[in-house]
Amino acid sequence: MDPLVLSRIGNLELVARGVVDGLINGLHRSPYFGASVDFAEHRGYVPGDDIRRVDWRVYARTDRYYIKEYEADSNANFSVLLDVSKSMAFGTRGMTKLDYGRMLAGCLTYLVHRQRDRVGLVTFDHDIVEHVPPSAKHMDVVLHVLDRVKPAGAGNLLAPLHKMAEHFGRRGLLVLISDLYEDPDTVIEAIGPLRFRGNDVIVFHLLDPAELDFTFAEPSAFEDLESGEQIPIVPDALADQYRQLVRGHVAALAERCSANRIDYSQINTSSPLDHALFTYLSTRERLTRIR
Repeated sequence: MDPLVLSRIGNLELVARGVVDGLINGLHRSPYFGASVDFAEHRGYVPGDDIRRVDWRVYARTDRYYIKEYEADSNANFSVLLDVSKSMAFGTRGMTKLDYGRMLAGCLTYLVHRQRDRVGLVTFDHDIVEHVPPSAKHMDVVLHVLDRVKPAGAGNLLAPLHKMAEHFGRRGLLVLISDLYEDPDTVIEAIGPLRFRGNDVIVFHLLDPAELDFTFAEPSAFEDLESGEQIPIVPDALADQYRQLVRGHVAALAERCSANRIDYSQINTSSPLDHALFTYLSTRERLTRIR
């Protein structure tokens, strides 16, 4: 569904439930499996499978080897790190990057909560604004904080993310949602302590369509949302150079994240939310296999 339509619903819990339930209903099976007491299905044995997972009762009846699959019940810690700096207040389609980020955070949290993991949230600008520690009981608290979040001060990834590392000593999965208006090396330096403590990190880089395509035509004064500085711009003279700089910035972030084993996804805020959810699910499935 169009995120602009979703943003008009007003009830974040309703949005999250609708998007996630629609996504799950569209999947043919659970997005990942693991070891727990909740049986999921049988599948045929293939060479290399652990013989301890063979269902010998089924073998006795069918004379064939079948493996027991279980729904994953890892009870992992999951937290969303949401950028609420003033630059996130930009938007050209009736919806800001922060609006999209709020909905994305709500959907991801609801999805993870359904998987029985502990959920938490941190909002930040140049410092930590609010912190909800991961807990199986904090779903409603996370949605409440997301409901009333507002764009705050100037953005700075380094200081708040380094401070967050003190709170994430136990290994978990962290999702960073930001427009990443920082040098790519600074972004990696900011995320470094979180990765060093054993956390898996997924980065969702949010950009408005106008930030990607620079569709402005008339000469105007462009204002920095964080500093208030205004610069007169003639779009026709700078459009090609601007687009080249943005593509270079995105490519540099993707390359550096990949080199540091950080999952990176650039999201156009006109894109349906399930694109980001599928990115999360595919990453989670891969991480579950690795572990």
